[in-house]
Amino acid sequence: QVQLVESGGGSVQSGGSLRLSCAVSGYTYNGVSLAWFRQAPGKEREGVAIIVRTGRTMYADSVKGRCTISQDVGKNTVYLQMNTLNSDDTAMYYCAARTGGSWVWTQSYFTASKFPYWGQGTQVTVSS
Repeated sequence: QVQLVESGGGSVQSGGSLRLSCAVSGYTYNGVSLAWFRQAPGKEREGVAIIVRTGRTMYADSVKGRCTISQDVGKNTVYLQMNTLNSDDTAMYYCAARTGGSWVWTQSYFTASKFPYWGQGTQVTVSS
């Protein structure tokens, strides 16, 4: 059973930056693929970024060039560095994990249903 605990959310002004962290436990870290999702009020949960065991990454078009997903295997932690934030980035951010299977590198495949393990979320609020 994979456990995920997010931290690092908060309130920031438009144009600012935040770094989210997700501590992973309960499974061999190298055996999981990890992703960040976000969900704004009244909207569906959407994928933000994913990093797989090899270190390959993929980003949603809405955050490309502004966000970076990375991992520290020694600390069993995955990060999401977010820069140039705007009000559209306001949402609850969730860390998610999946084990086994191969990943299909298309945006349409990047959905919440592909991930069985979830953290409790951390709120990001961007004010103008």
